[in-house]
Amino acid sequence: MGGLTVFEKLKKLLPDENYIYFGDTENMPYGEKTSAQLLKITRRIFDFFEQKNVKAVVMACNTTSATVYEELKDKYPFKIYPVIQSVAKFLAQLPVKKICVPATPATVNSKTYSREIQKLNPAMEVIEAACPEWVKIVEGRSTEPENKLIEEKMKEILLYNPDKIVLGCTHYPYLLPVLSKFAPEDMFIDPAGHFAQIIAKDMQNDTAANSGGSEKFYVSASPENFVSAGKMFYNVKELPELLNLNRLAVN
Repeated sequence: MGGLTVFEKLKKLLPDENYIYFGDTENMPYGEKTSAQLLKITRRIFDFFEQKNVKAVVMACNTTSATVYEELKDKYPFKIYPVIQSVAKFLAQLPVKKICVPATPATVNSKTYSREIQKLNPAMEVIEAACPEWVKIVEGRSTEPENKLIEEKMKEILLYNPDKIVLGCTHYPYLLPVLSKFAPEDMFIDPAGHFAQIIAKDMQNDTAANSGGSEKFYVSASPENFVSAGKMFYNVKELPELLNLNRLAVN
């Protein structure tokens, strides 16, 4: 569902494109899965996109961008846009010395944010902080009070004295109203807008010529819940089609 934060911004920049969106609601949360599990899941999703003859795939998920992009980037006929690797240049150019990236455990363990940013700006200090409960809050799967869970982690993050806090999961922008109770809102960076701009600029000479474009949504479970919960990010007008990943062959 978090990928809708990117989709909403990309749709505004490229309104005439034809979009296929897949939300893997059955296998969430990704942040607590192994790299092997994520690779198997992502390959099946990419196989599905290949069957649909897409020209580009947007990995609007920090966890898969961190863990499986390098393995898959040259194995499909379409262009792949991974969120972390795409926005690293923008983050590396920020006029700050230290940033903190709250993210899923899988993203944090991969150190992809640190690696990609410090390739371009070795002087920037990048601290990655695992926030496993935050996705569950957004997805409605947490049983703990959300303010308490966020406050505890924000206290830990602020001890690092970061200049900026990069929301390292596409779900996290939903939490900004609560996060901004513990730090100024302008301290937070949502990479989704910058990511969408990078994609739109890169595709400006390869955009659809049709008027209006189209959008088709697929999910692996609970389409009704996806529509109702997803409204915080984007108004999905039609019920998504169910797609069973286990029936898709892996290349």
